[in-house]
Amino acid sequence: MNDSAIAPQGITAEFRFLTGVKIVDFTQFEAGPSCTEALAWLGADVVKIENPKMGDPGRRLRPGQPDNDPYYFHVFNANKRSMTVNLKSERGLNLVKDLLKKADVAIENFAPGAIERLGLGYDVVKALNPGIIYAQVKGFGEGSPYEKNLAFDMIAQAAGGTFSVTGEKDGPPTRPGISLGDTGTGMLMAITILGALYKRRETGEGHRLQVAMQDAIMHYMRINFATQGLTGKAAERGGSKVVGVNNAPMGLYPCAPGGPNDYAYVMTSRANPDHWDRLLKLIGREDLIGDARYLTPADRVAREPEVDAIIAEWTRTRTKHEVHRLVGEAGIPAGAVLDTMELQNDITFEQRGIMQVMKHPVHRDFKMPGWPVRVDGKPATLKPSPVLGEHTDGVLSDWLGLSSAEVSQLRSDGALS
Repeated sequence: MNDSAIAPQGITAEFRFLTGVKIVDFTQFEAGPSCTEALAWLGADVVKIENPKMGDPGRRLRPGQPDNDPYYFHVFNANKRSMTVNLKSERGLNLVKDLLKKADVAIENFAPGAIERLGLGYDVVKALNPGIIYAQVKGFGEGSPYEKNLAFDMIAQAAGGTFSVTGEKDGPPTRPGISLGDTGTGMLMAITILGALYKRRETGEGHRLQVAMQDAIMHYMRINFATQGLTGKAAERGGSKVVGVNNAPMGLYPCAPGGPNDYAYVMTSRANPDHWDRLLKLIGREDLIGDARYLTPADRVAREPEVDAIIAEWTRTRTKHEVHRLVGEAGIPAGAVLDTMELQNDITFEQRGIMQVMKHPVHRDFKMPGWPVRVDGKPATLKPSPVLGEHTDGVLSDWLGLSSAEVSQLRSDGALS
């Protein structure tokens, strides 16, 4: 693999938990690539099978022109290898079947029915390799009335419930600002693949794993279903408030100088009645300590607009960073609202290896989030996303033992790009 990535010396490490695990990756866009990228960070040899002309649509290549948006592809395909092969060529298809015989995992997230039409459905692959873990990510699950429908992140989030609980109480449903339907689904599949690999060490048995993005989103809605269980009605939107948590103050408070993200979140806990008194002392309102109007959480919820106004009067005179620091130092949960540029420019993330700079052989340097879990004090080393077909020869040599002459013949036959 190309190791031309930058990280602070000694800060990161190459995780080797999955060294020796071979993964044939047919995924594209985000949900599937998020899964295989996680496994690549953990040390698996992930070989991305791509169309010779355009590759993964997530590359956003433009015919005859340079790619003008490589960053989407970078963030979901770090640490992988790319092999281009013509699956419509009989020799190309057979070549991939040979790879599948050597693989531990195969994963795809094509449109419903597409992998079967290519001749690489579960029954075919299982016959080639009975111990393979065959993973599929779809929009809607088998048995759903929509199982043949296409889906992207926003479709899964709408149909899975997150839209319905996001937005202001009296406003319309809103798409959450993160791609939980895609990446969140990928993480659930990655965890399940790891479980299947662990079990296979004992039994040698393969499995077919299937996850639907709609079903995965419902997994992330468990708190909302718990709220429904408590109230007996559908979970509601609450804006910056947490619906079902009856305490005040809790929410976003405006800060100086009043820009679009100049807010800080402050939350006092029902479990710690000292939070309210600590906050009053911090903001110079000791006169309200013990005031019967605001004495209990129920009292404060009943007068929530008044409570919010008291806190906002203080936060408006300070920056969100000052609020974050001062409230936090007082022993009360608080957080500044940080945008992507602020997070990228915070050098401490790079110093800790949480953000790393990808040195790509084709595109300019790009700082991006890496794998956030630290192992023995270090996060995983980030390696660049592959150039289309960059590792074709290496994969055929490593996995199948083919010589350069044999690879050249495959190219001449039209099996490879």
